[in-house]
Amino acid sequence: MAPPIGNDRHTSGHTPGHTRRALLAGVAAGALGAAGCTRVATASATSGGELLDRLKAQGVVRLGIAGEIPFGYIDKDGQLTGEAPKLAEAIFKRLGVDKVQPVPTEFGSLIPGLNSQQFDVVAAGMYVTPERCAQVIFADPDYQVLDAFVVRKGNPKGLHTYKDVVAKKAKFATGTGYAQIQHAVDAGYKQSDILIVPDQVAGLNAVEAGRVDVFAGTALTTRAVVKKSAKAESTTPFAPLVDGKPRIDGGAFAFRPTETKLRDAFNAELHKLKKSGELFRILRPFGFSKAEMTNLTAKELCGG
Repeated sequence: MAPPIGNDRHTSGHTPGHTRRALLAGVAAGALGAAGCTRVATASATSGGELLDRLKAQGVVRLGIAGEIPFGYIDKDGQLTGEAPKLAEAIFKRLGVDKVQPVPTEFGSLIPGLNSQQFDVVAAGMYVTPERCAQVIFADPDYQVLDAFVVRKGNPKGLHTYKDVVAKKAKFATGTGYAQIQHAVDAGYKQSDILIVPDQVAGLNAVEAGRVDVFAGTALTTRAVVKKSAKAESTTPFAPLVDGKPRIDGGAFAFRPTETKLRDAFNAELHKLKKSGELFRILRPFGFSKAEMTNLTAKELCGG
């Protein structure tokens, strides 16, 4: 994903019982009011920005989310949840900001929405990539993740890597703006032949209906979406090859480039949570394992 800059994981893109995320975003927008309609004040570049002070004064931080399980979404009861919002709640409370407010949008609109001041921070498990690092600044990753496929039960075509998909001429799908677009292209799959669907639920539906042989996403999203499927399963996680080398991606919170003060304060609290083990306790209910905890830094993933 050359892929759209600012998308998954989320969910790497060289370019970071379920209901559909588009529906959930719509529910959130209606239940919470037009959260994205009022712009936040313009940040000052002086002394690393003034947003942290403003957030403390107003007591609320606006989170850009993309309705993707398990990263950030609105549940069936209309409540904000997911690993990134729950982590944001913990960290911003430590920073003196007691309330988080979701601003639902499409994943591809997260970076533009952040930089046009529709919300204060991206809380969507976004992968840290050099292309995104040219537009926003990231906290250090709060998780790392491998890729995996959704395939029909028994994996009849034996699809375990992108090279398998290419070699066996499998019908391939992935999500809008997902990093997995570029991973497949790097392996030799023709980009124009990729079926792009809105999210992992649509990907599961395409596999179950036989429209495609495989849907690619993160190991987290694929294993979550197949839990109640009688027709599909998730493959063993694997590291995609980027420039011929296995790549492990990391997801993190994104901030406007002027807001280094907020990013640094957020990072300091994040590292305290990592050291104490509290980070894992926050993320574990959303399907994260200890294998997905990480010491990766934004600097190394940004290529600097």
